[in-house]
Amino acid sequence: MNKLVLLYLPLILSLTSVKAQENLIVNTHGRKTISLNGTWHYIIDPYETGFYDYRFKERPENDPGAYWNKPLITKKADWTEHGYKDPYTIEVPGDWNSQDRMFLYYEGTIWYQRTFDKPTVNADEDIYLYFAAVNYEAHVYLNGKKLGMHKGGFTPFNFRIPPNLLKDYDNNLVIHVNNNRHKDEIPTVNTDWWNYGGITRDVKLIITSKQFIEQYHVQLDQKQDIAKAKKKDKYLLSGWIKLNEPVTTGLISLSIPELKIKKEFQVKGDSVQIAFEVDELDLWSTENPKLYDVIFNFNKHSINDKIGFRKIEVDGTKILLNGNEIFLRGICLHEEIPDERRRAYSKKDALKMLGQVRELNANMVRLSHYPHSVFMPKMADSLGILLWTEIPVYWTIDFKNPEVLKKAQSQLKEMISRDRNRASVITWGVGNETPVSEVRTRFMSTLVKDAKKIDPTRLVAAALEVGYNRGVNYVDDPLGEYTDIVALNEYLGWYGSTPEACQTAQWKIKYSKPFFISETGAGAKGGFHDQKEMRFSEEYQQWYYEEQIKMFKNQFPESFSGVAPWILNDFRSPKRNNPEYQEGWNRKGLIDENGNKKLAFYTLQQYYKELKSKGR
Repeated sequence: MNKLVLLYLPLILSLTSVKAQENLIVNTHGRKTISLNGTWHYIIDPYETGFYDYRFKERPENDPGAYWNKPLITKKADWTEHGYKDPYTIEVPGDWNSQDRMFLYYEGTIWYQRTFDKPTVNADEDIYLYFAAVNYEAHVYLNGKKLGMHKGGFTPFNFRIPPNLLKDYDNNLVIHVNNNRHKDEIPTVNTDWWNYGGITRDVKLIITSKQFIEQYHVQLDQKQDIAKAKKKDKYLLSGWIKLNEPVTTGLISLSIPELKIKKEFQVKGDSVQIAFEVDELDLWSTENPKLYDVIFNFNKHSINDKIGFRKIEVDGTKILLNGNEIFLRGICLHEEIPDERRRAYSKKDALKMLGQVRELNANMVRLSHYPHSVFMPKMADSLGILLWTEIPVYWTIDFKNPEVLKKAQSQLKEMISRDRNRASVITWGVGNETPVSEVRTRFMSTLVKDAKKIDPTRLVAAALEVGYNRGVNYVDDPLGEYTDIVALNEYLGWYGSTPEACQTAQWKIKYSKPFFISETGAGAKGGFHDQKEMRFSEEYQQWYYEEQIKMFKNQFPESFSGVAPWILNDFRSPKRNNPEYQEGWNRKGLIDENGNKKLAFYTLQQYYKELKSKGR
């Protein structure tokens, strides 16, 4: 039986934005698009000459010296001090640091330029310019006119292109990209990863009807009793569909062909909430990552998506997936391909990294410390790998500044908007190792509440730090009161002690919630072998993991629900400058910068194999 319920859509998209742009258009892969990836021209601009004249006054919009007004130079006679010209080119998507040794440490401004011809569109269609990510600040110009700006290096954004701004041929698109670090940004000036600059992910044109489906969310209804639903083989799907603008009246259809579902919903205004029952639903899980084709139609505008239906929840001190307790056999991961010395951005990159995750016998990844490319959750959906994805509220954010909170809220909203239909994503992370204070807890608890308001169907967490008192490791961070799980970063045996300290460690967790180790690890330079007591040897790292695993088995509380060691691959970091063992790399990876597995990889792999054989 298919039962239809129409409800009022709450204002879940109302968080303040810090950028002048339209609401995010989700699932660009399911829409009509034209790629603008490829070879672009560039001008490096450390003194912001493109923005300011020699008196350091802001250039007016029509200033021919402004870099947004400069076309590609094709004649030698047109060459001036500054301009876009062959062979000064750069590939998009991609970071600038890895494309030219001159840019390896560069933090500042680079202007990107390319041209494109006007796509063929109907009178009732619009064109949007979409960026999957630009790090960090982007100012976007088309034919000398500013479309808008965006801050945040890991989330997507888009702008509508006014029809009268487009020419039939050679539309001049210029992007001012700046990756300088600032105290009042997210992240702040102090991080432990490489500050890759540039247009790091896809750029495309979206062609759509003037009124169209902008965002949507369809998932198992969170209020239903999943055990009863499985017993009856009858499930309630619920969610909402949002248009880009209000309509007097309209009809939205939703189809799931494999389930022989086709529903129509009457919409007034810009949104409608939906709920309907389905029979014989194959639930998405790590063992059975079933995805269904879901098709949305409105006003001759169609979107296709592949969605898995599952329920994630906490029951006391347990994490449940579809009503069954699950242990998270995790690993942390930066968005970097170390053996190619670059930022990851493609489907191929995602499959490479997730292939390593599966080889480890892991079932979960903590995507650190920012939202990764959309290909990561899409591929995780198809492979049955669970994800924790987070915003880069990292270490010493300016918690007293209300504008910084708005920026964090904006990035949180963009992350959730992009990935809320990805079954693999089970946890929204709001921060990492933030120092405890009243103002910090107010800041962070606001983000937790925002995440739950925007998406009540997932867990919300933050990576906390451990306290030490008279031999007892304790967790009493007040932020733990707000999160769904107690996630903790601990490095017992690396910082301030050696691995045998794990044998006598005592643990005291204040909160009766699932307890999750969100980081643990030790450094090792790949190929360096010595006695196990020698730090940075592979043997020391292996010893560390052996002692940690014993502690997991023998000394952790029953609420222990998973672990995500730090980290799968070695990665670049300007903070790691030991000239003999680090050389600008964080060496805590289980795989070195050349793709070679260290001894500890096999130690963790075996532990996860044992857990997997026990159904954990």
